Amino acid sequence: MKLEVVRPGFATTVQDLGRPGHAALGVGRSGAADRGSYRLANRLVGNPEGAAALEVTLGGLVLRACGVTTVAVTGADCPLSKVGLNGPITLRPGEELALGTAVSGLRCYVAVRGGIDVPPVLGSRATDTLGKLGPPPVTAGTLLPIGPAPRTFPVVDLAPRAARPADPVLRVTPGPRRDWFAAPDELLSTVYTVSPDSDRVGIRFTGPALSRARHDELPSEACVPGSVQVPPSGQPILFHADHPATGGYPVIAVVEEEDLDLAAQLRPGQTVRFRPASCGARRGC
Repeated sequence: MKLEVVRPGFATTVQDLGRPGHAALGVGRSGAADRGSYRLANRLVGNPEGAAALEVTLGGLVLRACGVTTVAVTGADCPLSKVGLNGPITLRPGEELALGTAVSGLRCYVAVRGGIDVPPVLGSRATDTLGKLGPPPVTAGTLLPIGPAPRTFPVVDLAPRAARPADPVLRVTPGPRRDWFAAPDELLSTVYTVSPDSDRVGIRFTGPALSRARHDELPSEACVPGSVQVPPSGQPILFHADHPATGGYPVIAVVEEEDLDLAAQLRPGQTVRFRPASCGARRGC
């Protein structure tokens, strides 16, 4: 069983839950940027939640079934050629599924019953765009192998999800180099704009520059997903799915793991705020 990529869209990669535990080798976790949407897509087709699926940035993907295939699309609000966002969709041989341009959110996930069965690298089928590990981004004409169907079956026809907040807030805990900044709380009082120069490695923000209290050279040190680094420009960068294992700029804060799914759906030009994790709700204290 295979799926044919008729059109790859703006940027489509194979992703799973990544390859954690290899930071000592300089290998980041990688994997799906919006892990909640990715897991839901797999549940909707009866897969184990770690089965490899497609991550589609902004949409534009067109797939053609080579046999009877069950798929599910979750994540960004994206028009489909067949009814069924957030629910299982059956494709018959030769049928196509087309994803339009996302109208809200950034990334869609397409799971296929049986999973995308590309060879694993270091235990994962995820495409690491920074480390160049795993399968390359899909292109037109790619035939994606599908693994054996699981014994379990989908148990729901629709799994609607709550609307994304119009004023997204990312909760943070203080970073290890917070004291390197003259006024670190400015991060929490500033409205930032997502830069078009963002990708799976990092989300760049524009806004008033954060000024440094210390100007020492910082040796590279370990970074985790969600680290908010501040380069000399003073404009923060949120390390995301394909971030490097180490970084040489001071980390002022770390976004809560739970909020990284929300960050994965931020679009260029969208505004966002940071709030202390102690506030609890994403909309602030």
